[in-house]
Amino acid sequence: MDKSPDAFRTISEVAEDLDLPQHVLRFWETRFAHIKPLKRGGGRRYYRPDDVDLLKGIRHLLYGEGYTIKGVQRILKEEGVRFVQAVGRGEQSVVAPRPDMRAVPETDMGDEEEVPERPSPVERAPASPFLRAAMPEASLRSLRVALDDLLECDRVLSSLRSPGEAAASE
Repeated sequence: MDKSPDAFRTISEVAEDLDLPQHVLRFWETRFAHIKPLKRGGGRRYYRPDDVDLLKGIRHLLYGEGYTIKGVQRILKEEGVRFVQAVGRGEQSVVAPRPDMRAVPETDMGDEEEVPERPSPVERAPASPFLRAAMPEASLRSLRVALDDLLECDRVLSSLRSPGEAAASE
């Protein structure tokens, strides 16, 4: 049975709809203060239709347009939640991200000497010639974005550890 468009959705329904793991949605809650699902007993999350539109907009900006988390935070601050929700519904489009808001710096394929202003750890890591030859550029971009997200998660987790735990894990 299909739900009404106005019905609340569980995290599993939203994750399936957005083709994202549930932990990504929970992580985004820590990065985007505007994501506030209703929480019931036992901590179960219920997303309103506006929450789902916001998540769709964030997903599109991060994965479709190549923005960084900080870039999307800036868009939310400057343009507002309604704008990002409209992006999620496909009613609004965005311009290409500025270099400081881009997840993977664009490079001119014809100019080998161009160096990004501030490369992420992924760009600094050497890529094997096999990997470059075997994978399309879009797949490499997706992997770089995923690695940047993982590195950000590691940084957040490290900051939450007590000093004794941090020393023990090193």
